[in-house]
Amino acid sequence: MNADAQRFARTLNHAFAREDLLVQALTHRSVGAANNERLEFLGDALIGFTIAEALVSRFPQADEGALSRMRATLVKRESLAQLARGLQLGDYLRLGGGELRTGGHTRDSILADALEAVLGAVYLDSGFAQARSVILALFRTHLEQLDDSRASKDPKTRLQEFLQARRRPIPEYEVVTIGGTQHDQSFTVQCVLPDDGQSARGEGSSRRRAEQASAEAMLARIGEVAHG
Repeated sequence: MNADAQRFARTLNHAFAREDLLVQALTHRSVGAANNERLEFLGDALIGFTIAEALVSRFPQADEGALSRMRATLVKRESLAQLARGLQLGDYLRLGGGELRTGGHTRDSILADALEAVLGAVYLDSGFAQARSVILALFRTHLEQLDDSRASKDPKTRLQEFLQARRRPIPEYEVVTIGGTQHDQSFTVQCVLPDDGQSARGEGSSRRRAEQASAEAMLARIGEVAHG
């Protein structure tokens, strides 16, 4: 294993017995056939199950809808990319020339996929118990900050209810920009309050996610802290 991969393994707090698995997990498809896509597929399933199990245990009164929304918040691309940045994962990625030139090591999709691949590699290297332990350690802070009553309603619903309770008009949403490629798009949406003109923006991999992000930003801006 090269020095960079060893350094990342220490950051992850897992000693790989099969060093080739970590190298593969850090290799983007732009490098060649021996890339991290299969490990990403495995890691995605591992994260989904582990987080679902943790949520069921942590929130015994939450219904399926609330549990699903909490899981979606934790495992969405943007959240995984944030965790990857916390590990400085982008510094260790092996990318092809094109991705290097276009800043692929900072892109949410590449970072999220690589994190999934790394966790898939941990599973193949040491089994489910160790993979579960690493996943829960990575998500610990996010899990502790969750509130099932808040998660029971999405940001757009909470914003609309907050405004309607104060007899204010419902917000308007407008797509500001669409970037990226056809298969890796990024949307920026602006949420506007018609009565006072306040606005807030959010980004996401789809228009719906960007609208939710802009609603969340608006809630933060107007000081809405109630739990819906």
